[in-house]
Amino acid sequence: MTSPAAACRPREVLDIVADKWSLFVVRGLADGPRRFTELKRGIDGISQRMLTVTLRSLERDGLLTRTVHNIMPPHVSYELTPMGGTLHEATAPLMRWSFENLSRIDAARAAYDARG
Repeated sequence: MTSPAAACRPREVLDIVADKWSLFVVRGLADGPRRFTELKRGIDGISQRMLTVTLRSLERDGLLTRTVHNIMPPHVSYELTPMGGTLHEATAPLMRWSFENLSRIDAARAAYDARG
């Protein structure tokens, strides 16, 4: 039988991907390595600090790698690990669903708020 502590472990993993920005970063890296500035430009509304925090968290959890390139000028790139790639595969349908249903959700919220 699974202990209560072990049963909560999946929640830790879900917390990784359920934060506001992680899936956008994973999606931004799905087509290959990106530099910090490329990621920031591609994720509307993310601050530099929040992108840094999110990248560090995803790196710590083994979902992406950070590579410092010793060229002039030096630069850093980020890339999904194989595990990060499987996260993208698993969550891409959810992201697609989100984008496809935004207008319906907006309409439902407006109708709900109008009743209140």
